[in-house]
Amino acid sequence: MNKAMNKNMSNESGWRGSPDLWLDAAGEILLESGVEAVKIAALAKKLKLSRTSFYWFFQDREELLDALVQKWKDKNTGSIIRQSQAYADSLAEATLNVFDCWLDKTLFDSRFEFAMRSWALQSKAILDEVQRADTQRLEALTHMFIRYGFEETAADVHARTLYLVQIGYISMQTDESLEIRMKRIPEYIKTFTGKYPKQNELERFYFKHGYTETSAE
Repeated sequence: MNKAMNKNMSNESGWRGSPDLWLDAAGEILLESGVEAVKIAALAKKLKLSRTSFYWFFQDREELLDALVQKWKDKNTGSIIRQSQAYADSLAEATLNVFDCWLDKTLFDSRFEFAMRSWALQSKAILDEVQRADTQRLEALTHMFIRYGFEETAADVHARTLYLVQIGYISMQTDESLEIRMKRIPEYIKTFTGKYPKQNELERFYFKHGYTETSAE
């Protein structure tokens, strides 16, 4: 392909937006107003692009919604699985790796999670997706506990305790300051694993999330 054709295609793509631009706008509308509001006309108005530009990237609204679901799975479910498998010297540290998801929006988007679960109340297909995601996440967390010596039933119960507490936070839309959350972390780890984290494990976790134990003093 010659340079002139490349330049022409680049200009056309910029004029129409991009797949990510349309998808990000759809995600914003989903979070703000629910799935019923995710319509092509609304997206075009939000982006100040023509409706026909949408069809350059997506066949129809359903394909866009499918892409939104995939984005949620890749980010939220993918991150929990990856964090549960991350290197750790102890179960407490492994659990702190999972806790990264609850504090780092680049790993796990709680608002997106809430929006998907709200959507699932209206759609059997989306409910199936959410239930599959729950199963995959719980399996990953269960395997994490098994790696650190728990037998299968105990690992399953501990995984459910860890996971369902966080889903409860999301469902209740709990507004908790970083200071309060961090002060509760050691007790959460003790509840979920049976042991308190070591001080150096806590310090690494606090540092990662921009918190120090003296920050509130």
